[in-house]
Amino acid sequence: MRTIYILWLRQLKRYVRSKSRVFGSLAQPLLFLIALGYGLGPVFQKAGSGDYIQFLVPGIIGMTIIFSSVFSGIEIIWDKQFGFLKETLVAPVSRFNIMIGRTLGGATTSTMQGLIVFLIAILIGFKVNRLSSLLPVVLLMLLVSLLFTALGTLIATKLDDMQGFQLIVNFLVMPLFFLSGAIFPLGGGLPEALIVLSRIDPLAYGIDAFRTVLGGMSTFGLGVDIGVLSVITLILIGIGSYSFSRMQI
Repeated sequence: MRTIYILWLRQLKRYVRSKSRVFGSLAQPLLFLIALGYGLGPVFQKAGSGDYIQFLVPGIIGMTIIFSSVFSGIEIIWDKQFGFLKETLVAPVSRFNIMIGRTLGGATTSTMQGLIVFLIAILIGFKVNRLSSLLPVVLLMLLVSLLFTALGTLIATKLDDMQGFQLIVNFLVMPLFFLSGAIFPLGGGLPEALIVLSRIDPLAYGIDAFRTVLGGMSTFGLGVDIGVLSVITLILIGIGSYSFSRMQI
């Protein structure tokens, strides 16, 4: 447990010290939130679908979390190249504990970024139905962050260069984001292929859970969302732990 705590704390310190990373990671979500929220808002309202800001904010929170979480895996490649990871792995501690500590640290920083976007969204007009929903949505952010941080860790254990990691992650993350229903409803009218793809997109369940808790809008149901996210998270942590334990330095 001490190893997990130390690695978790180290990730937090890295995040706090890197002001450029904090502001840089928020630029894209805020651009999407303002440009799409106010740009497409009138069109969304004319279509009879209500306030687009209320619909969009959970999707932008999901976008913030998935980008931050998956890209946290690049720190493993960085540590590989500069020898920091070797120093950690030669310590008399379980590699599983090392992986869990790093994953929890990455998930915590991603949750913090999601929370910052959420607070900014409130300032620009997003309305929260109930104050009691704030704690559940933070816990859901943490669950989604754990899932995608574990995915980023799994990818990083298989690669040795940052460019390759960025290419693979971009190839994976962008489809996950656009097929998740973050910027358009997953209801009727969509082509059957898109509906099927959205059903196998884990981010879709995270964003649907955010919308359910914050605004009462649900596609799959909160129980299904939490169940799917929990199962996939456990699977990815298990596979990621095994891959991390077999990683060659």
